[in-house]
Amino acid sequence: MKVIKEHIKSGSFKSFYLLYGSEDYLKKLYREKLKTAILGDNNDMNFSYFEGKDLNQKELTAVAQTLPFFSERRLVIIENSGLFKSTSEISEILVTSPESTTLLFVESEVDKRNKLFKMIKDHGYVSEINGLDEKNLKLFVASLLEQEGKRVTEQTVSYLLEKTGSDMENIRSEVEKVTGYALDRDIVTQQDIDAVVTVQTTGKIFQMIDAIGLKQQNKALSLYYDLLSLREKPMSILFLITRHFNILMQVKEQFTKGTSPSVISERVGIPPFAASKYISQSKNFTAKRLKIGVELFLVTFSK
Repeated sequence: MKVIKEHIKSGSFKSFYLLYGSEDYLKKLYREKLKTAILGDNNDMNFSYFEGKDLNQKELTAVAQTLPFFSERRLVIIENSGLFKSTSEISEILVTSPESTTLLFVESEVDKRNKLFKMIKDHGYVSEINGLDEKNLKLFVASLLEQEGKRVTEQTVSYLLEKTGSDMENIRSEVEKVTGYALDRDIVTQQDIDAVVTVQTTGKIFQMIDAIGLKQQNKALSLYYDLLSLREKPMSILFLITRHFNILMQVKEQFTKGTSPSVISERVGIPPFAASKYISQSKNFTAKRLKIGVELFLVTFSK
């Protein structure tokens, strides 16, 4: 992302960009920043947008080859195309596009062995955009509140994130609800958060596993009924618990080996923000107990 900021600041752009990863909020943010920097506010004549796996590749290549009209650059944005997970010769065509064309791809998943991926890496810029770590998520929340003239303690921010999870778009939405509820008050409190913030299913699963680990049977059952009240199906809840125990088992194994939280996040496939929480929770269980738990859940699913 630092490189993209430098390109925007200098006004010197690559012919190809690929933004991919799990954090939709940041991908959308930098997509719009690049669009504004390349085209300005009003230049639809030199802008084309394609979305979905059914895109017309002939139309895409034709647009990419078209010179800009009364402008220095033409921008083509392609989202969720699936081109980076399939076999295609489109990379050989797009690489011949005029230097005045910038093609910006926005995807969730890619195969790094894919020809198009390799072409963009060689001739453009690739940025993997995943979730922020806990420190930067807290700064993100604080900045959103500051824009609305609100202040908050670090403890209250942590409390909010426990309920929202690490998805930045969801955080933005929930902070908007909190600021609206707080009205003219300068300081946002935990009571404000309790009043309006919607607890994500994954958050309740986390709380339930905590209760199980601490042998708080009544609390665990209460959280289970809360999930049912959210219209979660029992088998869906069981699947989420199984997945959670499987993550805990992997995290505990890595942490026991002395692996750092950032590396655990990458290896296990969990958001950087959540790594420390999983590590802490894994301490409530022995490795043997986690393994038994996963095996019991798998037996249930196989019936």
